[in-house]
Amino acid sequence: MIRLKEKYKKEIVPKMIEKFGYKNKMAVPKIVKIVVNTGIGKLIVGKTSDEQRKICENVLNDLALITGQRPVLTKAKKSIAGFKTRKGMLIGAMVTLRGQKMYDFLEKKINIIIPRIRDFRGIDLKCFDKKGNITIPVKEHSVFPEISPEFMKLVFGLEITVVTNARNKEESVELLRLMGLPLKVK
Repeated sequence: MIRLKEKYKKEIVPKMIEKFGYKNKMAVPKIVKIVVNTGIGKLIVGKTSDEQRKICENVLNDLALITGQRPVLTKAKKSIAGFKTRKGMLIGAMVTLRGQKMYDFLEKKINIIIPRIRDFRGIDLKCFDKKGNITIPVKEHSVFPEISPEFMKLVFGLEITVVTNARNKEESVELLRLMGLPLKVK
């Protein structure tokens, strides 16, 4: 089986040059980074500080298992009474993957995780933004093979954002389609 980075260099770059008519192979769009994040605000609202610490530890450990990298806790920038958050309160965790870890994670997402999602019909093209980045929601983190359902203490969802340096949405859609991401047909 050909690795994703090799596939990009050997197969995808020539196809993208042929389709979009780039003058140089360095002009072909590529994946810059993958950001995996989760919100824990709902899980910790109304809990004691000890319970909040345990929930944060569980989320951080699971996210570290999934990505292979230590996550960073994110804090609220301002207070919002409707969401019961205060400035400086922990509201999420995120990991930014680059380089080989990024390609390995994307390969795992395409080949292992997506087939495990129940009633999956393809990633909607509405998930792309104008710049060509895609944000893929995952309802339960239990679809990842690193997470054992027997030892899982809580269930949380994730957002996986694949950031590309494509100039527009069309180039990004074609790049990710050639990489093997199952996108819905228009």
